[in-house]
Amino acid sequence: MGKPTGFMEFNRKLPQDRSVNERVKDYDEFHLQFSEEEIKTQGARCMDCGVPFCHSGMLLNGGAAGCPLNNLIPEWNDLIFKGLWREAISRLHKTNNFPEWTGRVCPAPCEGSCVIGANGSSTTIKNNEKAIIDRAFAEGWIHPDSPTVRTGKKVAVIGSGPAGLAAAVQLNKAGHSVTVFERSDRAGGLLMYGIPNMKLDKKIVQRRIDLMQEAGIEFKFGVEVGTDYEGSKLLKEFNAVVLAGGATKPRDLAVEGRDAKDIFFVVEFLTKNTKNLLDGNGEFISAAGKDVVIIGGGDTGTDCVGTSIRHGCKSVVQLEIMAKPPEHRSESNPWPEYPRVYFLDYGQEEAKEIFGADPRQYLTSTKRIIKDENGNVSGVEIYSVEWKKDTNGRVSPSEVPNSAKVIPAQLVLLAMGFLSPEHTLIDQLGVEKDQRGNAKAAEGKYATNVKGIFAAGDMRRGQSLVVWAINEGRGAARAVDEYLMGESQL
Repeated sequence: MGKPTGFMEFNRKLPQDRSVNERVKDYDEFHLQFSEEEIKTQGARCMDCGVPFCHSGMLLNGGAAGCPLNNLIPEWNDLIFKGLWREAISRLHKTNNFPEWTGRVCPAPCEGSCVIGANGSSTTIKNNEKAIIDRAFAEGWIHPDSPTVRTGKKVAVIGSGPAGLAAAVQLNKAGHSVTVFERSDRAGGLLMYGIPNMKLDKKIVQRRIDLMQEAGIEFKFGVEVGTDYEGSKLLKEFNAVVLAGGATKPRDLAVEGRDAKDIFFVVEFLTKNTKNLLDGNGEFISAAGKDVVIIGGGDTGTDCVGTSIRHGCKSVVQLEIMAKPPEHRSESNPWPEYPRVYFLDYGQEEAKEIFGADPRQYLTSTKRIIKDENGNVSGVEIYSVEWKKDTNGRVSPSEVPNSAKVIPAQLVLLAMGFLSPEHTLIDQLGVEKDQRGNAKAAEGKYATNVKGIFAAGDMRRGQSLVVWAINEGRGAARAVDEYLMGESQL
C-alpha cells in the first residue's frame, strides 16, 4: 500500500449531505462529493491487512459479509491514493458492471467486514467506489463495450433489473446476440422505479442502458413474456434463456379492513411517483396533507418515508415488528458480519428533522385497519409485541396485553417485502420451483430443469441485495456461455 499507516493517521470521514430543509423540496440526489484530495486521503486509510475480508462475499448468520461481487477493494483504494484513477476504474469494472448504481444504493456489507472496522472505523469503500466511477464518466473514459466477433448464438434475457442487465452485458461481451425483454416502458427494474430519484438519479440508470444499446444489446419494452409473448416461443427463437424477472410478488397484510381504500403496496407507490417525475403525467399516489402509515421497514420503507415527506405529508409513522437494534454490535453480531445496529437512514433523518422524532415504532404490529363510512382508510389499530420462544425453541411475536391503540392514517403503504417471483412464465416453461416458489436452479450453476433455460437474481435466490443480483447475473452469463460454447472466458 502507498500509505501503510494511513488508517492510523486519518479518521474516517464522509462528505456532507445536502441539508434536510433544502433536499426535501426536490428529488435531486442528496449526497455530495469530496474533493480529489479528500478522496485520496480516505483511500489511504485502506490498510495492508493481508487478508481483506471486504471482498470475501460470504454469507454469515443469514447476511452478506463482504462484497458479493468480490470487488478488488484494496487494489482500487490504493490506486485512488496514488491518483491513478484510470487504473482504478479498470480494476473496479473487472468485477462490477454497474458501480455507479452500487456506489449509490448498496448497503455496503464490504464496510461491515473491513478489517479496520474490527477495532475502529471502516474504510469509506462505498463512497470511494462512487468517486471512481463518477470521475470515469466525467473524464469520458466509459465507452460501449462492443464485442469484436459475434458467435451467431442468440440469448433472451427476461427482466431488466440488475441481474438481467449484468447477464446481458456479459453475454454481449462474449459475442452473443442478446435481447432483453422488459414489460415496463423503461429498463432497470427496481433501480428505475423502485428506488427514488433522490437516492439514484434515473439519468444515471439510463446512461448505462444507452451504453448497452450502443454496444449492440437489444431491448424490447412493454413486452411481458408469458402474456404478450408466448414462453413456448423462447427456445424456438433463441439458443438460451436467462430468467431474471425478480421477486415481484409482494407480501400482503391479512387483517380486518385490508379492503379499505388508499392502501397500496410500496412498489406501486414508488413506481407511480417516479413515472410522474419522469413523464409529468400527474398520475401518482399523493401523500400530501395525509397521515401516512408505512407497515414494514428496510430500505423500501425508508424510501416511502422520504417520498411522503417530499409530497408534504401531515405525519409519517413506520411500523417495525422487530426490536430496535443496539447502538453498537452485540455479542451475537460480531465482526465480520454485517453490523445490525441502530442508525438513521436518510428518510428517518428527514422525518426527525421535520417532525421531531424517528418515525419508526419498534416491536409494533397491526391488528386491523379502520375505515370511514365511505370505505376510506381512517386509522390503523396497532399493538406492542414481545418475542418469545415456544416449547420447540422457535421465536415468535406475541401481543402485549392492553397495548392496543389507534393511530390516524389516510394512506397506508405495505413495505413487508416480497414472497417470490410471479409464476405465469415459470409454469408456462415447465421450470421447477423450490419450496419458496423461486425458479429452481443450483447455486453457481444457474441451470433449471429445462435445457437451455437458466435463472438468476431474485427470481432464483429470493429477495436480496443489488450486489447479489449483479453477482448472479454475471454467474448465469458464464454458465450460459459455457453451455453454448463449451467453455467460457467470462
